[in-house]
Amino acid sequence: MFSDSAEKLKHVLQVKSEIMRAAREYLRSRGFVEILPVILSRVTDPLHHETYDGTVDYYGRPYTLTKSMILHKQIALRTAPRIFAFSPNVQMEPEERAPLRRYLAEFVQLDLEVRGASRDEVIEIGEGLFVAVMRSVRENCAAELAALGRELPVPETPFGRITYQEAVARFGEDYDDPLSSSLSAPAWLIDFPRAVREFYDREDPARPGVLLDMDLIYPEGYGEALSGGEREHTLPHILRRLKQDGIPPERFSAYLRFVEEGLPASAGFGIGIERLTRYVCNLGHIKEARLFPKVPGVADAL
Repeated sequence: MFSDSAEKLKHVLQVKSEIMRAAREYLRSRGFVEILPVILSRVTDPLHHETYDGTVDYYGRPYTLTKSMILHKQIALRTAPRIFAFSPNVQMEPEERAPLRRYLAEFVQLDLEVRGASRDEVIEIGEGLFVAVMRSVRENCAAELAALGRELPVPETPFGRITYQEAVARFGEDYDDPLSSSLSAPAWLIDFPRAVREFYDREDPARPGVLLDMDLIYPEGYGEALSGGEREHTLPHILRRLKQDGIPPERFSAYLRFVEEGLPASAGFGIGIERLTRYVCNLGHIKEARLFPKVPGVADAL
C-alpha cells in the first residue's frame, strides 16, 4: 500500500520524535524553562549570508517571519535564567545552496540561552545534550536505526576543538565540507573573526576582532550542527557592531529599546532539528528529514 520511501519516512519521523523528546527531557532536568516561539516580529536575525525575507503588512508595519529566536531569547532571559524553545524558522536560501543538501526554507531549531553563562559553560551543556540524545535514540529507536542501516556512535566528551584560523589554514576559506569529512567525531569550531559573524556575537575583550562563539561540526561530512556563543548585551557595544556591519540602528529599534533598558549577559546556541535528524538517520539529503520539505530553488512544495 505504501512505497519504500513512505516506510523510510515513518522510521525517520519516529527517530525525530525521540530526538525532540530526549532533548526536552534533558533540558528540563537541568532547570531550563520551555518558552513558546515567536513566528512574526518586527526584528529577526540578520544573518551573515544572503536569504530572502518573508514579510507581511501588519497594521501598516512590515513584520517578518523569524529566522531564529536569538534576539527574543536575550529579552526572555529577563524572566527566567535558563530557557529553550523548539522554534519554527524560515530562511529562504538562494538556489545556489541547493547542492549542499543541508538547507531547508522551513525548519525547526532548538534554541537555548543561559543567563550569565560563558562559552565554555554552554559548550558543556551542548555536549551533554548531544550525548543524551544519542544514547536515548540508540536505546529507544533500535529497530528504526536498524531499518535505516545506521550504527549510531555515542561520542566521548569533551569534544575536540579547532580554531577558525586552523580550519582555514588546513582547508581554505571553503572549509565546511572538508573539515566535516575529516572528522570521526563531533568537534567544536571556535574563535571566528568578527567580520564573518553577526552583531550579537560577543567580541573577546582580550583579543579584539575575535569572537567568543562556536559551531559544532558533525563528522562524516554532515557539516554544521549548531551555532552559538556569548552575546553582546550593552547598548554601546551593539551600536558599534551594527555600525561595523553597515546596519542602520533604526532597523532594530524595537530590539534596541530593550537593550537600553538592560539585557543580562548570556550565552547560548541553536541546533537544527532536521540537520540533527539527518545525521542520526544517515540521510543523503535534509529533505528526507521533514514532511513537506521546501528546498532552495524548488517552488512547487505543498
